Amino acid sequence: MHEIERQRVILGEVSDRPVVTVAQIVDLTGASEATIRRDINALHLAGRLRRVRGGAEALHPPQTVGIAGRPFSVNEGVNIVHKQAIARAAVALCEDGESIIINGGTTTFQMVHALAGHRMQILTNSFPIAEHLLRHSRNTITLPGGAIYREQNIILSPFDNDVARNFYARRMFMSARGLSPIGVMEGDPLIIQAEQKLLNQAEELILLLDSSKFAGRSSLILCPLDRVHTVITDDAVTTRDAKFVEQAGIRLIVAPRDVAEGETSSSAA
Repeated sequence: MHEIERQRVILGEVSDRPVVTVAQIVDLTGASEATIRRDINALHLAGRLRRVRGGAEALHPPQTVGIAGRPFSVNEGVNIVHKQAIARAAVALCEDGESIIINGGTTTFQMVHALAGHRMQILTNSFPIAEHLLRHSRNTITLPGGAIYREQNIILSPFDNDVARNFYARRMFMSARGLSPIGVMEGDPLIIQAEQKLLNQAEELILLLDSSKFAGRSSLILCPLDRVHTVITDDAVTTRDAKFVEQAGIRLIVAPRDVAEGETSSSAA
């Protein structure tokens, strides 16, 4: 990640929460601790934040706390070719007339292009997904209620009394922070609350994970592996990670990057 992008992530994090640690920024950017410390020092000298022991704090603490994670605009271009292949494979599972849920994320966002020719009932908590489908498709779009998180471009609510409780879905398509033998990992408690509510409305959970996500780790578990029906990943997935998914009894679909739209290879445990 370029220096400008890293510093944007740091400033975004301190704008959402009073203090961020070096370790948190390392997790978000993939950069080394030494690099992040240099970035924090540069932003401190520029008067854009205050350097503190082990991290940084905002010059003007936020009135409300945001959610953890890289901004949508930063994450959108990461592993883009892999994400496009995964998204095409995901839409290949859909049929006109079905109801589906698409969770906000930069991998799930890539589904919008292939969905343009479909007519489905779609519930999404993602502004970019909803906007694109409204402009470029004839799908019926439903948005849940909740608070708007600008950096991630999503709507989240831990409360029960919104339209999501009355929406039935054949499948829910979702990206995640990572996948481990313990379960599906996410990075923020509010995201987990909102996603668990959506999960209850879907028969099948389809995870869209580029191969780098198998190395992702978090201290928060969204759901156990037995809730996952299918994992779609790219052809850079390692043999070890593919075997892990199949041994868990989860259907694995590997989406090649260099084939025409709709062509995928799959295997079932």
